[in-house]
Amino acid sequence: MFGDMMGMMNKIKETQAKVEEAKKQLDHVSLEEKSNDDLLKVNITANREIKSIEISDQLLEDKEQLEDYLILTLNKAIKRATETQEAELGAIAKEGMPNMPF
Repeated sequence: MFGDMMGMMNKIKETQAKVEEAKKQLDHVSLEEKSNDDLLKVNITANREIKSIEISDQLLEDKEQLEDYLILTLNKAIKRATETQEAELGAIAKEGMPNMPF
């Protein structure tokens, strides 16, 4: 029984190390999200760090429209980055602890 506990603890430590390494790697996973009409583009990492925003000159003419575009597109980008991160980290956790419910 003690051996099983030690083995499980070692497996948890290994999985934690893999998760930390994956988090670092997700800094380099770049995702692009854009508005339906391509007037606004957002580049974000899988760790939800915004790297760039491209705004069409057309949007600069209407402050309210630009604000709406920013909110919608940034929220889509953040959601996509979160889903990507959760999928990657979830796969590592499931691999490291296959008998645990996730």
